[in-house]
Amino acid sequence: MSNVPRHTALDATHRALGATMTDFAGWDMPLRYASERDEHNAVRTRAGLFDLSHMGEITVTGPQAVDALDYALVGNIGTIGLGRARYTMICQEDGGIVDDLIVYRLGETEYMVVANAGNAQIVLDAITERAAGFDAVVRDDRDAYALIAVQGPESPGILKSVTDADLDGLKYYAGLPGTVAGVPALIARTGYTGEDGFELFVAPADAEKLWQALTEAGKDAGLVPAGLSCRDTLRLEAGMPLYGHELTTALTPFDAGLGRVVKFEKEGDFVGRAALEAAAERAESAPPRKLVGLIAEGRRVPRAGFPVVAGGEVIGGVTSGAPSPTLGRPIAMAYVDAAHAAPGASGVGVDIRGTHEPYEVVALPFYKRQK
Repeated sequence: MSNVPRHTALDATHRALGATMTDFAGWDMPLRYASERDEHNAVRTRAGLFDLSHMGEITVTGPQAVDALDYALVGNIGTIGLGRARYTMICQEDGGIVDDLIVYRLGETEYMVVANAGNAQIVLDAITERAAGFDAVVRDDRDAYALIAVQGPESPGILKSVTDADLDGLKYYAGLPGTVAGVPALIARTGYTGEDGFELFVAPADAEKLWQALTEAGKDAGLVPAGLSCRDTLRLEAGMPLYGHELTTALTPFDAGLGRVVKFEKEGDFVGRAALEAAAERAESAPPRKLVGLIAEGRRVPRAGFPVVAGGEVIGGVTSGAPSPTLGRPIAMAYVDAAHAAPGASGVGVDIRGTHEPYEVVALPFYKRQK
């Protein structure tokens, strides 16, 4: 692995916009363009434009593509309809989460798996290894796509003005091929912000043209370019887990409160099945810790790794924390002992550099958009 950061096809565009760049999973990515709070609020109330080209695309094709993915992943891939997508995970043999993924069914025997940037190589290697016994081809398509997302309540209107694709008929977690601003794209109604929105997979050579066209189309609707910093506060408010924070190889999907993604009813074996069956039983009898939301009573911001305390004892740990622009107060996601996980649990706080700061325990998510 070289230490030279990778650049997306939109790198020059971000620099021209004055973006503050940061290293993210080996990529040079825009952290923010101006104010991350303004970018966050724009996505909640109008629309934001994101470059997500660091995500890892892996295509699996062939007569047994579905069987290979059913064995490699915990979800039931066979029930994904043509043109639909599903949130799922890939686990280790011991049930630990390797990554959370979205799988798109692009054709009769063609699937695209989208992995997190930091795990793309690990996921590619694991799927390749697990698919070895099947009549299926695993292809590394990370360089074949740039990924641009437009998210927020104004996003359908903005996108409609530059495509004749049937956006009204495009359900949440569906994807269809279309032309956007003259550019061939896979248009997916997915996102990581808690808002309605679209993710557009295009050839890297077309990325700049598409970005400019969307910028122009969204000018009157209040669209702004948005960086990774506000993406993090948006997903945190929406209670969406982030790999390396709420999800790790030390946790099973059941530990993370996401046991619903594991489909034991599917036929045949899959990697981690036995360990996950045991984890499901444990979760039912006495879950050790639960993922909860915490809202600050004061102003100090909790960060990942800070201890959660009650009655002088450490009862858990913060996995993600930030000021919430929507709530106007600091918030956090944390794993806490089941005894203190009920909303409104009393006496719970976060140890912020030696001071017990009081926090209210709430059910996730912090924010849900009005449909």
